[in-house]
Amino acid sequence: MQNIQNRRFQDLFKEEKYLALKNYLYNYLLRKRAVEKCFKHEQPELTLEVGSGISPLLTNPKRVIYSDVSFEAVNILKNSLNNGHYVVADGTYLPFRSDTFSHSICSEVLEHIQNDRQALGELARILRKPNGSLIITVPHRKCYFGYDDLYVKHYRRYELVEIKERLQAAGQEPVLIQKVLGPLEKITMLAVIFFFSLINRRYPSPTATGELLEGRLANLSVSIFEWLNLFYKGYVWLDAKIMPLSFATVILIKSSNSKMS
Repeated sequence: MQNIQNRRFQDLFKEEKYLALKNYLYNYLLRKRAVEKCFKHEQPELTLEVGSGISPLLTNPKRVIYSDVSFEAVNILKNSLNNGHYVVADGTYLPFRSDTFSHSICSEVLEHIQNDRQALGELARILRKPNGSLIITVPHRKCYFGYDDLYVKHYRRYELVEIKERLQAAGQEPVLIQKVLGPLEKITMLAVIFFFSLINRRYPSPTATGELLEGRLANLSVSIFEWLNLFYKGYVWLDAKIMPLSFATVILIKSSNSKMS
């Protein structure tokens, strides 16, 4: 169990030659699409993306500040985008003045933070009053919490009423709630995590896993990987589209400053 906790699925993408693959993953592309749609009829000014890692959801860095707790991830992202602004920071203690940003984004991050209420408070604090907007995506439904959540170190999954209450406590009022991923995504991730767990058991050392990646994945074309994910993305998108909100495994919420704040 210790081995599983220390070596997560995303660790497989840390080496430079595999970084490009991560940004073709279907679930990342669907989250990116959902967030970008929130900006379709808006003209954001300065935007903060918290927990961007190496795969930001906004890829036009001119008016975006990318922030992550990992220095390694921030450095990789800075080198790949070659533009923009980058800050290493803890999401529960953002080093920015209040009323600074027109938008803040936090996608698939809150579930990794033990004190998520404080993080939401910080995300709301740095927004301009009264028109700032917060966009978050979170894993949905506690009944879906499983092995894959433990594997990637999720503290929790959220019920809709629960995340709405946390937003309201931070002075935010939800104005948009939509599905991003459905049950097919959950089934897929359970299968993928199980597969990589088997690899970890057979090749328990980082060196052995690295050799496996060299031998088995070196011949995998990036273009084939991209095509497969684009193809599968359609099925996952359709699954989320036809399923009721109560079945969604990832939801997006856009909120604004409440009148009482």
